[in-house]
Amino acid sequence: MEKIQAFFEQHAFGVCTRLGEKLGLATSGIRMFFIYASFLTFGSPVLIYLALAFVMNIRQHLRRSRNSIWYY
Repeated sequence: MEKIQAFFEQHAFGVCTRLGEKLGLATSGIRMFFIYASFLTFGSPVLIYLALAFVMNIRQHLRRSRNSIWYY
């Protein structure tokens, strides 16, 4: 079970982990919220999750490009 969890934490976007760090909440609680909310609202939190993942990826890409020695 730990291997499966580690795989998803490495290869997923890490949105729940990042939210947990920022808000000071347990990551498992945030994951459970997304799971339950997805079942209750027929998947609309999945769109929020994907939007957050997209924003995090763009921000990470912009930070990397600014740290380049070739950036003017």
